[in-house]
Amino acid sequence: MSLLVVGLSHRSAPVSVLERASLSSDAQIKLLQDTLAAEPATEAAVLATCNRIELYADVDKFHAGVAELSTLLAQHSGVGLEELTPYLYVHYEDRAVHHLFSVACGLDSMVVGEGQILGQIKDALALGQELHTAGRLINDLFQQALRVGKRAHSETGIDRAGQSLVTFGLEQLADGADVEEWAADKRVLVIGAGSMSSLAATTLARLRVRELVIANRTLERAERLAAALGELGGVTARAVAMDGLDDELTRADAVVSCTGATGLVLTAESIAAALAVAPSAPDAGAGDSLRAPDGSLVARLAAAAARDGRVADKSLAGTSFGDTGVSNTGTDAAVSAPDPAPQTPAGPEFADACPVGLNDRHADEAAQHAAWVDNAGRTIRTASGTRTTRANGDVRIALLDLAMPRDIDGAVHRLAGVRLVDIESLAEASADAPMAADVDQVRRIVSDEVAAFGAAQRAAHITPTVVALRTMAADVVAGEMARLEGRLTGLDEKQRAEINQTVRRVVDKLLHAPTVRVKQLASEPGGAGYADALRTLFDLDPETVASVSRADMNDPNRGRV
Repeated sequence: MSLLVVGLSHRSAPVSVLERASLSSDAQIKLLQDTLAAEPATEAAVLATCNRIELYADVDKFHAGVAELSTLLAQHSGVGLEELTPYLYVHYEDRAVHHLFSVACGLDSMVVGEGQILGQIKDALALGQELHTAGRLINDLFQQALRVGKRAHSETGIDRAGQSLVTFGLEQLADGADVEEWAADKRVLVIGAGSMSSLAATTLARLRVRELVIANRTLERAERLAAALGELGGVTARAVAMDGLDDELTRADAVVSCTGATGLVLTAESIAAALAVAPSAPDAGAGDSLRAPDGSLVARLAAAAARDGRVADKSLAGTSFGDTGVSNTGTDAAVSAPDPAPQTPAGPEFADACPVGLNDRHADEAAQHAAWVDNAGRTIRTASGTRTTRANGDVRIALLDLAMPRDIDGAVHRLAGVRLVDIESLAEASADAPMAADVDQVRRIVSDEVAAFGAAQRAAHITPTVVALRTMAADVVAGEMARLEGRLTGLDEKQRAEINQTVRRVVDKLLHAPTVRVKQLASEPGGAGYADALRTLFDLDPETVASVSRADMNDPNRGRV
């Protein structure tokens, strides 16, 4: 076994790099075909998800394999090799097995314990089998990874350590509120009808949202998904074409998007346009309701200006800004700055002057920054971990982007009334998530299974040699029996059968102990050399050994998912 994996994930690379390096379905197929065409690799599989891209291969040379696989990943991802290399990780033989088993159990996921990765591993194996790039090693490895992942979920409470990425993303959208309560009155637009989008739509349907709208490039797929959701009961679901997105955005309270698009599906401009026609917030009242909230950007600017003696620190009550006609009196007493305090010049030419001395350019920047800050969240710690809460709770539309590369323009962060949760923010939110005690148990399962897999592979490596040895012994027995029959022509059938059975029994007894022992020795670390020793001692034909291996590989019932 010479298993090699080269890849990158949310643990090794920033989301911006993962986003650019993501592989389409066609790119995955071409990558597998080119990997097998490369000299160091004899079989391969690619595991590409929203937060990892990994290429697995059986190679005969480590250094040549690393160089070739890294180059192929760079070529097919579109990210230059020099830029990609710092983010790549490499695992070899038992370490590669340990890595995949950990991935299958959800230990390496963005949300620890999520089970969706098992379906993605199954898809990766199915693609390798379909393209005939998955040989004996890849088949055994991925089949065992699926069994280990299922064992971890059935024997431990790893499911309690995390949820699927969809569930975790919805929790972030709910922003500390109960997800079911948050979803109860929502109209949700789901963009895409693939596996992740379907999972999101099903989860939302079970949360009893008010309405689900499925938009997809192929309308028929959206209609099938909407019909299936309607059969769950308790939710209204309908399908729309992608050209109806703009209209649907004006009615949506939340959007979940996960498509295979290579460009943005929702731009900041489209979200801003939808908000512009959405129901407006109530008009602000007069008097104190117009004061900047304590601690806000405007309030801090005014306080700083007062301390520096640039302008009197006053509330809107009792403050006059030139000839604007804004003059209020009320219970808030004016607080005068130390004399002499510069006053805003009066007159028509200064009617729109900023009371804290900001020119138009700075005022625009401050307004943009204030919207961004108000839209940002703050992280708080709870008994169950950390949560991000909004500074401004007035969210008019919540956006969950689960696509890689992203579907939704990150610039929507700057729009007031918008909350965006994407792969990057999910990674940050989950980084400090509490680890369940069951995680340690899963790690022990992984370690035990890695040892067992390695022993089984090493033992399997010597099996063709043992079979070839026994085949050679059987041929020797057959030849000697034929020679004996030519010399002892008077033997009847019963006598011939007795002699034949006796000779075969002698050979079997002579070979039994050595073959059992060599299998035991070969299953131990460093035991690969016993196969070579056996071939040398008995002068076995290498082609005979290879033919046994090919026969095993051509078994149509072997390793199918």
